Amino acid sequence: MLKITWGVMGYTRSLSFYILMAILLGALLGFYDPTAATAMKPFADAFIKALKMIIGPIIFLSLTIGMAKAGDIKRVGRVGIKAILYFEVVSTIALLFGLAIALIVKPGLHAALPDIESQRAIASYIDKGHHLSMVEFLVNIIPTSFLSAFSEGNMLQIVFISLLFGLALILIGHQKSKPIVQLFETVNDIFFIIVRLLLYTAPLGAFGGMAYTVGTFGVHILGNLAMLVGLFYFTSVLFIGLCLGAISWCCGISLLSYIKWNLPELLMVFGASSSEPAMPSLMKKLTLLGISKETVGLVVPAGYSFNLDGTNIYMALASLFIAQAYGVELSWQQIALLIPIIMITSKGATGISGSGFITLAATLAVIPQIPAVGLALIFGIDRFMSECRALTNHIGNGIAAIAIARWDKEISAESLHINLEAHKDNLINDSLVDKHVTI
Repeated sequence: MLKITWGVMGYTRSLSFYILMAILLGALLGFYDPTAATAMKPFADAFIKALKMIIGPIIFLSLTIGMAKAGDIKRVGRVGIKAILYFEVVSTIALLFGLAIALIVKPGLHAALPDIESQRAIASYIDKGHHLSMVEFLVNIIPTSFLSAFSEGNMLQIVFISLLFGLALILIGHQKSKPIVQLFETVNDIFFIIVRLLLYTAPLGAFGGMAYTVGTFGVHILGNLAMLVGLFYFTSVLFIGLCLGAISWCCGISLLSYIKWNLPELLMVFGASSSEPAMPSLMKKLTLLGISKETVGLVVPAGYSFNLDGTNIYMALASLFIAQAYGVELSWQQIALLIPIIMITSKGATGISGSGFITLAATLAVIPQIPAVGLALIFGIDRFMSECRALTNHIGNGIAAIAIARWDKEISAESLHINLEAHKDNLINDSLVDKHVTI
């Protein structure tokens, strides 16, 4: 009883609890006093604007660091090349899962957002997209200056600069680029600390966003938002079961046994809404399966930048949900364009809880046909999808290390099975608390 009481008290002190309470209060206000509720919109606008303020630097730093580390990966030889190939293929499959489910179920189709202000905003987005030819779109990727991309908040231009800068770091050589990469990692950490500070105001943003949404669009919108959350969890489970399950079977182990063995880490990920706190424990546990420290040390950290299955599913579903909710019909060409854009912008979704929402904003900034004002719809429920993103990413990165070890013939299926069976009852072990494991 004491443990249960302490657990409940601990949860009531968490940010998730206050966000949940803010969402409920916002929904109640929207239901009972729609006029007052719509006046709460500035709280959501201010919070989203504050997050968008730091999107550019985070995307630039994350992509640049990722490319520089990818350069190191390629230099180690065949394992690194196989890792990058695996990441991109499996992440693309995850993205296709999200797009397919969104196109089949159409969760935002019946949201029916009728207010005049939003319809005018949508018209401007559609006009902007229609008046931009493909040639102009490609030319516009190149900024007029290095800093103008950041001052104007043009995400594709920032991505373009990031790729050039990352390529230059690879070409200059590891020894010369190492101090710059370390500096960038420190600055990136600082920006994520800023995000953490901003997240303390998340309950206000969630309250304003939900109050405005319910007050403006009616209480029926809650059903659509609940459907989106449920659909995201369903799609993630489907991807894990079918895609990662098939990969696990090919490697010679049971996915369910592997997940059960990783239960402590999964609980840690769920509680933190981020997969990073469990990374040292995951790396240590993978070595218990017989995978070499070199492979684990190479694949797992790289996977945290390049193998974001849950984030890709989320971004595909959320993007199409917003488009459907605002009645924007995307052509097959525009949907196809979403794939490479999400694959690029999702690389910046590492770090802390909530970073997936930041990269969703970055994605919508690149696709002019999808109204970015729709972020207000998603923000209130983003926290409930953050845990699923993190869990899917965590499971995906563990399976990736196993698959690449098998692909490289580093360990046999029999050895993997025997090692997993030998350690399957070792659920709570030192790896859970050993945060400074050296790989």
